[in-house]
Amino acid sequence: MKKAKNELLEFLGGLAMLVVGLYILSQKVMVYSSFFGYGWRLGGFSVRSGMIMIPFIIGIVWMFASGGSFLSKVFTGLGVLIIIVSLILSTNISLVHMSLYEWVIILILIFGGVGLLAKILLANPKQFADEDSDSVSVRELEERRKILEVEREIEQIKRGK
Repeated sequence: MKKAKNELLEFLGGLAMLVVGLYILSQKVMVYSSFFGYGWRLGGFSVRSGMIMIPFIIGIVWMFASGGSFLSKVFTGLGVLIIIVSLILSTNISLVHMSLYEWVIILILIFGGVGLLAKILLANPKQFADEDSDSVSVRELEERRKILEVEREIEQIKRGK
């Protein structure tokens, strides 16, 4: 006889491992931005951080001057997109100093939790039905009920003739 598994406990354990691992990792990561620093380079041209606001400002002025034409809205949207992209490009992410032991524990928690979650979420539903030979799936019960109804109808037809 196979040992009964509690999938809910495995799922919650995997979720807890993942959350704890991501929390510890988030405490060991430093995020900083140099957006208002030197700007960024576009090809051979250096773009200062204030210069990326120019397309957005032109789009806003154009939109108010033209009464909100489609092309002015597109230009303003592109200005916003340029600002967002430049913010992302100027963000630096680095890890603080930590021991190999801490790094291994973080990796085990994160990827072990993902593994347990994947095991439960991606499991074959037939696997759980086959573990207990006495269990019958809902589909099988429905098919048996339909077969019994058809057999009853056949019997009634035979009696009526």
